[in-house]
Amino acid sequence: MSRKSPNKKRTAAILIPAAALLLFTLPGFYAGLTVRRYSLESDKISSPLRIALLSDLHSCRYGRGQKNLIRAIQKEAPDLILLAGDIFDDKKDDAKTEELLSGISSLYPCFYVTGNHEYWATEDKYQKKMAILDRYGVHVLHDRMETVEINGSAITVAGLDDPDRALNFHYTRGGSLYEGELPQALAALDRERNPACFSILLSHRPELFPLYRETGFDLVVSGHAHGGQWRLPFLQNGLYSPHEGLFPKYSGGLFSESGTTMIVSRGLARESTPVPRFYNPPELVIIELK
Repeated sequence: MSRKSPNKKRTAAILIPAAALLLFTLPGFYAGLTVRRYSLESDKISSPLRIALLSDLHSCRYGRGQKNLIRAIQKEAPDLILLAGDIFDDKKDDAKTEELLSGISSLYPCFYVTGNHEYWATEDKYQKKMAILDRYGVHVLHDRMETVEINGSAITVAGLDDPDRALNFHYTRGGSLYEGELPQALAALDRERNPACFSILLSHRPELFPLYRETGFDLVVSGHAHGGQWRLPFLQNGLYSPHEGLFPKYSGGLFSESGTTMIVSRGLARESTPVPRFYNPPELVIIELK
C-alpha cells in the first residue's frame, strides 16, 4: 500500500486552503453594477410608483457616455430619480456626472441634494457643479421641498443640505449631539410638509438617522457610507464608514425605527475609492411604492 510522502502532504495542506481562499476572495472584488430593490406600502399612494435612487457616483465611469448606468435606469422605467449626494467629486472632473445627467434629465424628474464632496471642492468648482445641475433642469433641494403629482399621488420631496456646508456645525459621532444649522433646517422642513402627501427626505448622511426619525417624513433616503466598503456575505454591516467608524450600523439597506423608514444606498463609486470594494458591488436602488 502506497503512502503519500510528507512533501505531498505539506503541499496539499498549503494548496487546498489557498485555493479555497482564492475562490472566496475573487468574487468579492466584482464591481459590476447591481440593482437592489425595496418595496414599501402606504395608504397615501393611490397608484404604484417607482423611484430610482442614485448616490455617491463620484463621477465614476459606467461605459462610454455612462451608457451602462443609463441603460440600467431606463430598463427600470422609474417615475422619478433621487440623487442623494456625492454625485460629483471634489477631485475628479465633472465629465462623467454631466454625461449621466444629459442621459436621464430629459426622461425623468430628477431631485438632488448635496453630499460632503460637493462642498469639499473649491468655491469655484462647487459653483460649476451647481451650474451643471441647473443646465439639465435638475431640482436642487437646498433645505427646501417640492411637491409633484405622479400617477395620481401627491409626492413631497425635501432635501436637507449636507452639514459640511456650514463651518459652524459641530458634529459629534454617534448621533447624540447636534448643534448649528442642520437641526433647525430639518425642523423647518418637517413643519412645512403636508401630512396628507407621501413625503420623502433626501439627506446624504445616514448616521443622522436619530434626527430623521424624530420627524414625520414617510421615507428617508441616504448614501455616504459606500456600504461599509468591505463586506462579508450575508452580513448587513460593512467594515468601515465615515462618521460611524468600524462596523457601521447604517451602511446600506433598509432601516425602520420609531415609525420612520430609511433606505441607504451602497453607492456607485468605483475607481475613485482608495481601496477596492469587497463583496459590495455598486448599486442602483429601485424603490417600489404601493
